[in-house]
Amino acid sequence: MMLNRCGSMAVPFMGLYVTQSLHRSEMEAGLIITLFGIGSILGSATGGKLTDIIGFRPVQILSSIIGGALFILFSTISHFSTLCILAVVISFFSEAFRPANFTAVAHYAKEGTITRSYSLNRLMTNIGWSAGISMAGLIASINYKLLFIVEGGVSIMVGLSILFLLPKVKGFIKQTKEIRNKLVIVKPWQDLFYVKFILLSTIFITCAFLMFRVVPVFFKEQWHINEFAIGIIIGLNGGIIALFEMIMINKIEKKRSPMFFIIIGAIFFAISYLLLSIPLVFHVGMAILTIVVFTIGEMFVLPFINTVVISRSNEYNRGLYAAGYTLSWSFAQVVGPLSGFFIAKQLGYNWLWLGLAFMLFLCAYGFNLLSKKYSDPILETDPGINKNSLVD
Repeated sequence: MMLNRCGSMAVPFMGLYVTQSLHRSEMEAGLIITLFGIGSILGSATGGKLTDIIGFRPVQILSSIIGGALFILFSTISHFSTLCILAVVISFFSEAFRPANFTAVAHYAKEGTITRSYSLNRLMTNIGWSAGISMAGLIASINYKLLFIVEGGVSIMVGLSILFLLPKVKGFIKQTKEIRNKLVIVKPWQDLFYVKFILLSTIFITCAFLMFRVVPVFFKEQWHINEFAIGIIIGLNGGIIALFEMIMINKIEKKRSPMFFIIIGAIFFAISYLLLSIPLVFHVGMAILTIVVFTIGEMFVLPFINTVVISRSNEYNRGLYAAGYTLSWSFAQVVGPLSGFFIAKQLGYNWLWLGLAFMLFLCAYGFNLLSKKYSDPILETDPGINKNSLVD
């Protein structure tokens, strides 16, 4: 996963590539970015379904290698309509990797280490992302097209690494087919608790996602913080997570229900947005405090959301459950920035921050209501088997 995230350098620079290298308009750049989001939604859903049918290993290998080859192809094309089609196809394969990887973590993790395993995966994601973005800036200063060539090459390396280094799951397709013939396997949309949980998570993640899309623009335009300082401040997020999340999770994961920590994290997120509306002149200090409070909330929330998703599934429907969660992120990427900037432009940033805080407090209340119906099979039984997910 660290290698995979190290290679994720082209999409963050997609807007600049379209406007600066291809000399297209901002609207066309926005269209390309939106198409990447649409492809990611389709990829999440399909990747989750395929994971349950053929296994997480083939899906990760194929999505990495095919996606990587398509990224390299993308760098050779300048025809705009073709680029639009490729944007959907590339993001389809790239995003199909996520539910498969989510399922792989649950498979490889030892009993009793699920939450810490996902936290470790997030740690590697953050380290890889930080390294990839740092390299991307240097590569983009040389040649934008190199971003796509490097990302494509790294993605192919990831697929080959999984093929040769990670153990195979023997007889998965045959075993799955036999199980499906004997049992009625619950689908995510038949699990009422999970549907409510994912709807809340989608609203929650969409609000949280704006911290990395709209807030940096606010720092620049309203608080007049320069780009270098913004990069350092936003970078605190990954640094704090890398230093403290694994330690924190190890100490708290078995003390309370995962839903309790999700509620606490949602409250921290809401407070971080409220800090942005305080009319103080110490803008750099307030920006740092905002990111620190937000990051504390993130360390509480995201590992335990993974735990809840896994606790509702088993090895025969985990891909679909994972797809539901990754779809929340895809939706946030498409809808979040667009709606956030629209509200900021029409009503002003303060109304946006207050609205986001209000929505996050509502999410915390919703998670609290939902927590009364939640039992944690991971703490009670084998993490790979949830009796509620298999019906004779």
